[in-house]
Amino acid sequence: MKEDMDKPLTATELRANVYRILDEVIDSGRPRTIIRGGSRLLITPEGGRRFKLEDLPRRKAIDCTPDELVETSWQDDPSLSV
Repeated sequence: MKEDMDKPLTATELRANVYRILDEVIDSGRPRTIIRGGSRLLITPEGGRRFKLEDLPRRKAIDCTPDELVETSWQDDPSLSV
């Protein structure tokens, strides 16, 4: 369901589900984007409510020491050649 919250809505979708969408914004603190006539609008809770920890994106851990990270070179990576 979290993926659905990131998807922009049309004005028609907002109208059909306005109370549910407003409740989701209030409960989660996550803004919703609405597209109307090529313009993007944002519904967001007043006061900048913080995200819940479980809603934050997960990042892959780096499995190396800080010294190994500093010495990392992408120079020989063929996918980065221009």
